[in-house]
Amino acid sequence: MKFHKYHGTGNDFILIDNRDGNIRLTSEQVAHLCHRRFGIGADGLMLLEHAPEHDFRMVYYNSDGGESTMCGNGGRCIIAFARFLGMLSNEAHFIAIDGPHKATIHADGLVSLHMKDVEGMQERDGYTILDTGSPHYVSWVTDALEVPVVAEGRRIRNLDVFQPKGINVNFAQVTGENKLFVRTYERGVEDETMSCGTGVVASAIASSRSATGIFALAIDTPGGTLQVSFTKHGAAMATDVVLTGPAVRVFEGEILL
Repeated sequence: MKFHKYHGTGNDFILIDNRDGNIRLTSEQVAHLCHRRFGIGADGLMLLEHAPEHDFRMVYYNSDGGESTMCGNGGRCIIAFARFLGMLSNEAHFIAIDGPHKATIHADGLVSLHMKDVEGMQERDGYTILDTGSPHYVSWVTDALEVPVVAEGRRIRNLDVFQPKGINVNFAQVTGENKLFVRTYERGVEDETMSCGTGVVASAIASSRSATGIFALAIDTPGGTLQVSFTKHGAAMATDVVLTGPAVRVFEGEILL
């Protein structure tokens, strides 16, 4: 099986062209391919599939082998992959598990991905819960570098209130005007990732709290910097949500299943 490897700010993915529909992977095979010692190694795996009335369909799996919800960094990477395959030029319209998306590839290689509208943001004492295509818990901290992300993220992810599917956990620090630093524990990977696209979007929107208007933020992660823009309507709704960042092709190869 031929595969390609991409990353978006250190969040890395195995990408497979499955437009002919011949590839069927079990959860065990996906987990093996994503294993960093016995397989290729990745935070997730994506199949690019044929989709009527769209450029393609994005099918995303976490590294534990389970099909998952939307992935923002993965979405940007699969757009870059589609252009590499000659399927599109600078614009893309594709469908994922959370619905249709559009995207633009800029001259500098950065990819701007339009995310789903966000409704129902819930503010709590010290944290925020919202769904940006995947469910997220955003905890506000004074020093994200000092947070034991794996231990604390795993604890929150497994709280009874978030079962049976769990929740992604972000630790966000305000570092300046319209600037955040975010570290994320991702369910399905069950570890800290270098970056999380939907988590960065969740943190950016959560930082606006009850304010309204047009927002643009730069978000630093351990893997690099992403930009998030959105329009806020009232305390709990955001539209025109766009995630911008790099999508880097690393290598390609073949592997025997």
